[in-house]
Amino acid sequence: MIEASSQVQILLDYSYKRQYQASPGRHGEGNDRHGADGEDLVLRVPVGTLVRDAETGELLADLTRAGQRVVVARGGHGGKGNARFATSTRQAPRFSTPPGTGQERWILLELKLLADVGLVGLPNAGKSSLLARISSARPKVAPYAFTTLNPHLGVVESGDGERMVVADLPGLVEGAHRGVGLGLRFLRHAERTRLLLYVLDLDPSRKSRAVEDLQVLRHEVGMYQPCLLQRPFLVALNKVDLPGARLRAEEARHVLRKDSISCHEISAITGEGLEGLLQELFARLKQLPPRQGGNTEGGLMD
Repeated sequence: MIEASSQVQILLDYSYKRQYQASPGRHGEGNDRHGADGEDLVLRVPVGTLVRDAETGELLADLTRAGQRVVVARGGHGGKGNARFATSTRQAPRFSTPPGTGQERWILLELKLLADVGLVGLPNAGKSSLLARISSARPKVAPYAFTTLNPHLGVVESGDGERMVVADLPGLVEGAHRGVGLGLRFLRHAERTRLLLYVLDLDPSRKSRAVEDLQVLRHEVGMYQPCLLQRPFLVALNKVDLPGARLRAEEARHVLRKDSISCHEISAITGEGLEGLLQELFARLKQLPPRQGGNTEGGLMD
């Protein structure tokens, strides 16, 4: 049995152990006592996990709520001891029936995160720093690319008690829709976010400009799934605290506003501009439908 749990965040454990078997029932005992039933085996997975039959690809369940369960392999029926066949004329029969065998099944577990806001950006754009600044999440932050190898979730609270779930997703590079870099590990998680926040790097030492980065990101998102281009989005121009970054921010803001794209100049390090960004995120989310209930790991259910 597979159960969605809010206490589980990733499917990594099922990469290390791939075969699971429920405990068997017990044999019958003297004095006509029945043997005890075997206990259910419950494997807990993150909310947002899709369960598929590995051989047919059939979708068995889409676990979008904590506590939701699906039975993927049923145990065998119990056997019948000789006492079950006793009659008034045959009080000690010398035969019985064996128990049935349990079901074996290969299944695939696919996690697609459920979040209100998905952070989209090139490697080292500052997504992890931003999530750590606005929530209690502590994703890995380091001055090199691809520090985020698995998605992280953080809960952000407003001053009036509202909450939103923000997902820090692995960085995107050109060609991500073909699997380059960590592209596919990122893109499937974007499907279940209500709103995308493109985090763009203003570092003057970089060759590419923020607007060019946005074009790359939008292209990759669209090539993976065109409908994601219709997903509401905002832009965060990050690292405005760096020397020379404000000039780059002004250039980007001029281009983005011509296209009616809402943008915010921020610094995930100093906190500059974050209050205005969060206010707009909360306001935009109020206008959107609630979250609807996909790192792929496999395992054998026995």
